[in-house]
Amino acid sequence: MIRRLIPHPLLSLALTLVWLGLVNTFTLGNLLLGAVLGLIVPMITAPYWPNRPRLRRPLSAILYILIVLWDIVVANVQVASLILFKRNANFRSCWITVPLDLTSPEAITVLAGTITMTPGTVSSMLSADARAILVHCLHSKDPEGDVARIKHRYERLLKEVFE
Repeated sequence: MIRRLIPHPLLSLALTLVWLGLVNTFTLGNLLLGAVLGLIVPMITAPYWPNRPRLRRPLSAILYILIVLWDIVVANVQVASLILFKRNANFRSCWITVPLDLTSPEAITVLAGTITMTPGTVSSMLSADARAILVHCLHSKDPEGDVARIKHRYERLLKEVFE
């Protein structure tokens, strides 16, 4: 019964928190409206998620979020330094191909989104067989090292969380 009312509890919680962040004012009315949206949207969309992903290790997911937030802050400082102070007038932009060990579409989507959210990198294309992702780097001294960093910092944890 409860599974029918709250088919995606984490999504419900996330929607409620996103709503509170969007309205930028914490009141009882905003909390209630966010909770109602957090309950209704997953109920309406549940039939479209017949094989929804399961988080195997929630603590690894929390660690992943913390690592991504830290990397976003560090990358913002690095990109701002490159742009504002022009330390290296010659950017070494490049395209790198990151081979994927991930098989879950949700995990691949999270990885692509993470790469794009991190300033200085953009995931631009997934191969037709979903075995590699093409990434553009604004400035890279070591393209092979960037591939290794993405695989070690992000893909390894996503494998723990989703697969």
